[in-house]
Amino acid sequence: MSTRVIAGTAKGFRLSLVPGDSTRPITDKVKEALFNIIGFDIRDTKFLDLFGGTGAVGIEALSRGAEFALFAEINRTASRTIRENLKHTKLQDRAEVRMIDAFELLKNPPPDEFDFIYVAPPQYKGMWLDILKAIDNNPAWLQPHTVVIVQIDPEEQDDVLFHNLRDYDKRRYGRTLLWFFEAIQERETD
Repeated sequence: MSTRVIAGTAKGFRLSLVPGDSTRPITDKVKEALFNIIGFDIRDTKFLDLFGGTGAVGIEALSRGAEFALFAEINRTASRTIRENLKHTKLQDRAEVRMIDAFELLKNPPPDEFDFIYVAPPQYKGMWLDILKAIDNNPAWLQPHTVVIVQIDPEEQDDVLFHNLRDYDKRRYGRTLLWFFEAIQERETD
């Protein structure tokens, strides 16, 4: 399986994959669907890619006009792959790669205000839910406009109820589910 940048300044660039099976790469079909849903809202935004893997989602966001992307990836090989892919696509000047556990990152105050938080953990049942709980428990990560997007296997889906997040959309693409959440205060201030 290979992945490429679909649109924007780095369109057509093939991205290196992380050797082994420690990551769950997004398919080009799902990535294209994701960015069709986000649309032009990605321009001039700040993007947090948790469990960065190859960096494909954050790199796609940068290529399509995101102002900045922060990649959190604890796996050394995956972190190196993200850096190589950023250099290859010439997007490294608008990105930061942190070799850090996503849970540790979320315990702290956010380094910036993020418009999008992308959560695509390895397929360990419940890890996505634990990450959403961590975000919910530290609402400093949520601005009124923040969108949290979870990429999981549909079988991992579970009932959820949070204090600071609510789901508003789900899209299934074969064995991948994209689940969209927003900060609750967004609807209350409209």
